[in-house]
Amino acid sequence: MRPRRVEDMVGQRHLIGPGSPLLRALRGGRPFSMILWGPPGSGKTTLAGLIARESGGPFRSLSAVTAGLKDLRGIVEEADGVFREGGGPTILFVDEIHRFNKAQQDGFLPHVESGRIVLIGATTQNPSFEVIPPLLSRARVLRLETLEREDLEVLIHRALEDTDAGLGHLEAEVTPEAVAHIIHLSGGDARVALNNLELAVLDALEAQGARPVIGLAEVERALDRKALPYDKDGEEHYNLISAFHKSLRGSDAQAALYWMYRMLIAGEDPLFIARRMIRCACEDVGLADPNALKAALSAFEAWEKVGPPEAELALAQAAVYLASAPKSNALYLAEKAVKSEIHETGALPVPMHLRNAPTRLMKQEGYGRGYLYPHDAPGAWVDQEYLPAGVGRRVYYRPTNRGIEERVQRRMKDLADRKS
Repeated sequence: MRPRRVEDMVGQRHLIGPGSPLLRALRGGRPFSMILWGPPGSGKTTLAGLIARESGGPFRSLSAVTAGLKDLRGIVEEADGVFREGGGPTILFVDEIHRFNKAQQDGFLPHVESGRIVLIGATTQNPSFEVIPPLLSRARVLRLETLEREDLEVLIHRALEDTDAGLGHLEAEVTPEAVAHIIHLSGGDARVALNNLELAVLDALEAQGARPVIGLAEVERALDRKALPYDKDGEEHYNLISAFHKSLRGSDAQAALYWMYRMLIAGEDPLFIARRMIRCACEDVGLADPNALKAALSAFEAWEKVGPPEAELALAQAAVYLASAPKSNALYLAEKAVKSEIHETGALPVPMHLRNAPTRLMKQEGYGRGYLYPHDAPGAWVDQEYLPAGVGRRVYYRPTNRGIEERVQRRMKDLADRKS
């Protein structure tokens, strides 16, 4: 079901839409080396094949999972021969390029530099960490996005109608509810969506015979996954995430786990849940336990690097940590107070003693004059004003006596007593 023309590719319009730089380069016969970075099933391999088709030049591919330097040398020798005969560069597609180690990635450099090879690497990992800098400097990184619901609907209906490469010869009918459930289970992965569609259609064909009708019940039976009432763009989406956040804030770990898995099983984006936990760590836990933010960030990173099903436990671990942590919304209240202050008083000038003075003229004008360097004083503290005139000694952040914030409260009170 891979498209044979760029125009038929679903999604990624920011890369291959009309007038896009990539499309102009391809139509002009100017393919360039690139790293395609995106989640599974977003179209990296498909896009590489379309680029090769559009360029019209020689095309080779290999997978970093099974290939080594010997395979690369063979392709390079062949590319050199083609180039010497005036055949232009060979487009080399390397799937899972992040699996090549540094020495193996170094092997691409001279051939990409010479122009004999146009490298297209595909990876699900952040190229900044997984691809060596010299190779990154010779290739453009193109980010592919997770396919949207509308994109997957197009792919599913295309597969149902295509009599050559798809399931059109079976004349199956799939209800909108069944299509929606298949999409929910795909996680934005086109490959998963098409595989699940095929399983559901073939299972219904065996049970019903010719021209099967596949409804929600047939999809649930074939895929062994019950559909939960959930709409990522509707009320239930906001109801569930609200219940999850309020369970974290209310220190109920059991409820937090329940609502989190309700969303995951229904097909919610796990990174959306992780982002909400990051917000909760700052808004509802704050400095009562600074490690809460680390726990939420670690869960986000774990999902990006590992994915399902292993990383689901990382999300669960963060949820339980946040629910169990001492709570403080003091930072959240401080944020609101500071924003309100700035809105009311405007852009007050920075006091002269706090200004930067990198030039002689600025020093002559009094920039930085009178500034007291805290580290020169006992306890690394001096009685000095840091807020602009017109604000005075306002208090925005009022720490609670819960968790680590109790220590912060004592320290701030001690410093305030010294000022008075």
